[in-house]
Amino acid sequence: RHEIAGEVTEVGSKVTKVKPGDKVGVGCLVGACHSCENCTADLENHCPQVIQTYNSIDVDGTMTYGGYSDHMVARERYIVRFPENMPLDAGAPLLCAGITVYSPMKYYGLSEPGMHIAVVGLGGLGHVAVKFAKAFGARVTVVSTSPKKEEEALKRLGADSFLVSTNMDQLKVKLIVPPNLRDLFQLQMKRGQNVV
Repeated sequence: RHEIAGEVTEVGSKVTKVKPGDKVGVGCLVGACHSCENCTADLENHCPQVIQTYNSIDVDGTMTYGGYSDHMVARERYIVRFPENMPLDAGAPLLCAGITVYSPMKYYGLSEPGMHIAVVGLGGLGHVAVKFAKAFGARVTVVSTSPKKEEEALKRLGADSFLVSTNMDQLKVKLIVPPNLRDLFQLQMKRGQNVV
């Protein structure tokens, strides 16, 4: 439905970012009003008139079908050009799982080298989070309920350590919360929610 990757076949006369033949991707948004408070703050995903890649009504009144389409038209603002050597199937997951973990890591300052980051859960998002954290130069600990994922975390993804969340002896560690995350951490704990 989303995470759409393909090749540009045509461009409009005002398009400057891509050209026919370029490898591109489109994430989960294809439009917004571009004038509300959220849009002017580059937060189109919170726009009251957001147009999703699939199952939304586009500005021309047609339904958006996203990845179910044989082809699609997208505004240049919502297109990401992939490097020529990146396979489309490798780039597509970056448009959903990738941005889902990359954005908060950047926003909360977790992209600085030398950080120690714990990734809780080694599913789709967890895999990508480990890869980004390692690329940022962080020391990475994976926390999982499944001991069977240890080899994958350490050998395949390059995590530095692995903890089984049901093993209380492994979880006896001193928790250090960076100042920029303390409010978020305390709010989540008050709500009885997990902190990721």
